[in-house]
Amino acid sequence: MTTVRRAAGLVAGLALGVAVLAGCSSEGATTDCGLDACTVTFDRGVDAQASLLGVEAKLIGVDGDVVTLEVAGEQLSLTVGQQATEVGGLYATVQSADADQVVVRIGQNAG
Repeated sequence: MTTVRRAAGLVAGLALGVAVLAGCSSEGATTDCGLDACTVTFDRGVDAQASLLGVEAKLIGVDGDVVTLEVAGEQLSLTVGQQATEVGGLYATVQSADADQVVVRIGQNAG
């Protein structure tokens, strides 16, 4: 009986993981999603956007180490390394920004 429960739990977990990963799409960006957070690498110099965790995220601009994003229709400016900020029911933080890319973590918790 325990083996059946474990197998059912594993199948349910895999199905949820596939559903989450299938829900991510991007243009001018790459996404790496887990169950409750995604790391998005936006390419600079293009119209970069991604659909993840049920919301749209878009890179608006970069000025030095300040990155302006639009997440779930709300615009915010974050400094690289700043503590996660709540936006659209999710938390966003900028991990890095250079001449080529901006790396952002968007998740259901501030971690």
